[in-house]
Amino acid sequence: MSQLEGLRVMFGAAPRKPVVVTPEAKQVHSLKRMTKADFEALKQHARDHNLVTHKWRNRRWAVLLLVNLLFTFSFWLDIQMLEGALTASRLVGFHLIDLNSALQVMLAHKHIIVNLFIGTATVFVIWALLGGRSFCSWVCPYHLLAEWFEWLHLVLVARKRVSDHEFHRGVRAVFWVVFALLAMSTGYTVFETLSPTGILSRALIYGPSLALGWVLLLLVFEVVYSRRAWCRYVCPIGLTYGMVGSISPLRIEYRLEKCFHEGDCRKVCLVPHVLDVVIKGRAAALHTPIGPDCTRCGLCVDVCPSGALVFTVKGLDRLL
Repeated sequence: MSQLEGLRVMFGAAPRKPVVVTPEAKQVHSLKRMTKADFEALKQHARDHNLVTHKWRNRRWAVLLLVNLLFTFSFWLDIQMLEGALTASRLVGFHLIDLNSALQVMLAHKHIIVNLFIGTATVFVIWALLGGRSFCSWVCPYHLLAEWFEWLHLVLVARKRVSDHEFHRGVRAVFWVVFALLAMSTGYTVFETLSPTGILSRALIYGPSLALGWVLLLLVFEVVYSRRAWCRYVCPIGLTYGMVGSISPLRIEYRLEKCFHEGDCRKVCLVPHVLDVVIKGRAAALHTPIGPDCTRCGLCVDVCPSGALVFTVKGLDRLL
């Protein structure tokens, strides 16, 4: 997937079938002939040999908890290691300012604030290197809560107690513009008041507040009505970091020759449209990097029974 196509999809457009397919990819597509029995045999082989794991999920949860607990311990133990909150902080002297928060502040003040560039430059480099929406799945505390509550939603859907309602993905770009206009027109960072990311980060560090009621309402809405609605359709943070991360050398790569199109990866993916390439006949080349809307959560890597999805660094074979 090209960078322009990845950005187009991230802003809500439907993934397009490739116009040009390499001869090597055409040959692999033509050779793939699997029955339901073949699928079951593949999955059984993966289970028998422990090929389906929770390796990347466990690593991600550990990093996310560590980062957020560092904020808490730095404040309560006064060790001055990671001060502040996710919106603005200081790591052993280095200023870190969330890119979306900095944008909201400058729009509210209606001028460029030079001091913000010190902190945002560091954060820009970090997420430009890590890529995609890595912030969402590896740092954001709301993502972790939503991931846990998603399990309850899927149980209720399976039991036909609730049904999942999808919205057009382009609505997230609309919200990005709406929050920007609200900041400019009111002189107030409206999004920061509503952001569950900021609310949870401050609650962990400084103690709970009534704003946690809003976070609970969002989680209930996602459980009973729409799966991961805030992250998929509203939050502008993911869109901001997706744009920055589109230039990253770190990505998840799809390897057509190893794929048997069993579809488990799309079932666990937070943003399944980025894995449209794994559908039979969609890959235009043998190796395809997944687009910038990917959260780099690693769930698809963990669940793939044949190793068709791997973490890679551009120019290197793979990242273990």
